[in-house]
Amino acid sequence: MVQDAIKKADVLIEALPYIKKFHKKVTVIKYGGSILGEERVRKSVLEDIAFLRYTGIRPILVHGGGPNITERLRKNKIPTKFQDGIRVTDDATLKIVEEELNKLNDMIVDEIRAHGVKAVGFKREHHIFQGVKKQSKKDLGHVGEVIGFDQERISAVLPDSIPVICPMAVSEYGDIFNVNADEAAAFLASGLGTEKLVFLTNVLGVLANPANPDSFLSHLSVEKAEELFAKKVIAEGMVPKVKGAIFGIKGGVNKAHIIDAKIPHAILLEIFTNKGIGTEIVH
Repeated sequence: MVQDAIKKADVLIEALPYIKKFHKKVTVIKYGGSILGEERVRKSVLEDIAFLRYTGIRPILVHGGGPNITERLRKNKIPTKFQDGIRVTDDATLKIVEEELNKLNDMIVDEIRAHGVKAVGFKREHHIFQGVKKQSKKDLGHVGEVIGFDQERISAVLPDSIPVICPMAVSEYGDIFNVNADEAAAFLASGLGTEKLVFLTNVLGVLANPANPDSFLSHLSVEKAEELFAKKVIAEGMVPKVKGAIFGIKGGVNKAHIIDAKIPHAILLEIFTNKGIGTEIVH
C-alpha cells in the first residue's frame, strides 16, 4: 500500500515542472471523429481537459462531428459525397452539419461543466471564424477555409472558462461555411501563438511506414514531416492533422501533438510526463 502511494506521489512530482511551465498558457485541442461518439473515450478526454483547467492551463476545444453528420445524412437519405477527403456540402447537407455540430457542442459543454469547470459554447451564430469559399478542382458547395477569428471574444472567456468551438465560418457577406476542424484548430492556435496544439485521433500517431505499426515516430521535426509528405508516407486522415501541425508551428505554436484518444487519459500522459505517448512535432 505504501509503495503504491509513493508511485502516485512520483507521478505528481514528475508532472510538477510541466504544470509550472504551462501555467496560464493556452493549448488548442481538436477533438472529433469516431472517438467523439464513444462515451468511454469522451469521458476520459473531457476529464483530462477539466484537469488541465484546474492546473491553471487554458485549454480551447475545437470539435468536429463527421460520423454523427454522416449517420444523420444516411437517415435522411441524403447521399454523402467526398472530394479529396472533404465533405461536399450542398444546402441540405449544410443544414444537417450545423444541427449536428450544435448538438455535439451542447453535449460537450454540459459534460465539461459536470466536472465543476466553466465552459462556453461557440456556434456558427457567434461568428467566431471568418471564412471564404474553399477553392477546389470540383465545386465543394458550402465548404470554406478560415481566414480570421474573433480573438477578442475568445480572450474574454479564457481567464475563467473553456471555449468549446464549432468548426463553422461566416464570410463578410454572411455566407455560411462548413470548415475542416483540423484546419480551424490549426488556424486558431497559430493566430493565438499557443503553447501547444493537440490533435486527438484514433491511432497512435505518425508512422514512418504505415504498414508497420512498430515504425511509430514519437518525435518529428517540421522538415522531416514535409519530407514524409513528399514521399507520400502520410496519407488519409493523418494528412490534415500533420498539415495543421506544420501550419500551427510555422505560425508560432511552440509544439504540436498527435495522440491516440483511446488511451485512457492520453492528454495528461502526453503533456505531463517525460516520455509522452504520441507524436510530438516541433520546429
